[in-house]
Amino acid sequence: MNGLALQDIRACFEGAIPAVVATCSADGVPNVAYISQVFYADERHVALSFQFFNKTRQNILANPRATALLLHPVTVRFYRLHIRYLRTETEGPLFEGMKAQLAGIASHTGMQDVFRLLGSDVYEVEQVEALEGEPLPEPPPRAGLLGAVRRASERLARCASLDEALNAVLASLNDLLAVRHAMVLMHDAALQRLYTVASSGYATSGVGSEIGIGQGVIGVAARERTPVRIGHVTNAALYTQAMRSSFDAHVPDFEPVLEIPYPGLPQPHSQLAVPIVNGGRLLGVLFVESEVDLRFSYEDEDALVAIAGHLGAAIELLQAATDSLEATASAPPTAAPAAPLPPLPVRHYAANDSIFLGDTYLIKGVAGAILWKLLGDHVRQGRTEFTNRELRLDLALRLPDVADNLEARLLLLQRRLVEQGAGLRIEKTGRGRFRLVVERAVQLVPA
Repeated sequence: MNGLALQDIRACFEGAIPAVVATCSADGVPNVAYISQVFYADERHVALSFQFFNKTRQNILANPRATALLLHPVTVRFYRLHIRYLRTETEGPLFEGMKAQLAGIASHTGMQDVFRLLGSDVYEVEQVEALEGEPLPEPPPRAGLLGAVRRASERLARCASLDEALNAVLASLNDLLAVRHAMVLMHDAALQRLYTVASSGYATSGVGSEIGIGQGVIGVAARERTPVRIGHVTNAALYTQAMRSSFDAHVPDFEPVLEIPYPGLPQPHSQLAVPIVNGGRLLGVLFVESEVDLRFSYEDEDALVAIAGHLGAAIELLQAATDSLEATASAPPTAAPAAPLPPLPVRHYAANDSIFLGDTYLIKGVAGAILWKLLGDHVRQGRTEFTNRELRLDLALRLPDVADNLEARLLLLQRRLVEQGAGLRIEKTGRGRFRLVVERAVQLVPA
């Protein structure tokens, strides 16, 4: 490439204004067409959306060289890319990222029923030209993003628990990046689902709500291990906010239960989902959204990827530190009996380990199994002091051998109990140790 670098004009790839692509047939006949999406792949490559087998597609398969004309959405300056076709991808992170962004563009232009991505045509960019004209002044460079990432990293470095780390990330997004609506979801590898463990800026926390891997913007980001950013959110089914707590109605003898309310915005205009990955392993997803179109830029995406990376490393380090201390922890003492308050019925459905406090749904899955064990030990033995280690050694809980995310499951359970306010709660008493506080007697009811 000469002069300009591709990353210097990333704003041109937001999809706000369609690009123009010029191709030429094998016998020298030119063709010019609008194209809905030119996607920034990396410092040397772009990808064009392949939606129709049209003249442009025919030409590019016969003659791989083309030019693409892009317009900067702020300065209205034209840039011309000289590109060479390399290949077409029909799956993977690049394809899924384009598919999600195209859905957003389609929604914005009222073309939901027309736009369908068949493939991502990958091109090498050989030259970037800035065309002559009278562009508007460049916007001032956005200051402070690197500093914001640094301060977020420093806050994470001071955290001694998963609870603190999640709070630090959400507070950093709000304080340093002016992101008002955000949530963190953790990955349940056994069930291939994501569950909300922390959120900020919503009317309800949504802690415990779930989404499947591959479902919606969040699920696609998790499945493909790549950020997914949409500037114009579509109402199409695949990219709506699909988060919900879904129970398997096909489980025999299982009574359908209420869903945990999804905490998202009712009408978001911009969304960005970033996978939390450490050592190549998916830990969860950091998700932000806004009521403003094009709220999140490439620079925001860069910042969130860095913060999500720090969060992933912090989660693993905190887990390792907890495991180390658990190995030397002394035997847990027994505790005083609960206060004589009216008994609380606690129902347990073994089919999916869902727990109800009275008639109110609380939690399911591993977190539900953990609470059922804790309450059982409390009723039978009067115990209230527990350790993470003994939970890991309890085969009945069916924790995975690797990456059990026990800390995250306990935090999820802790927050759900606080939200319910039914006289049960979990308190940390040290690294790898916690207390079950029972303020009223419980009546365990296997369902």
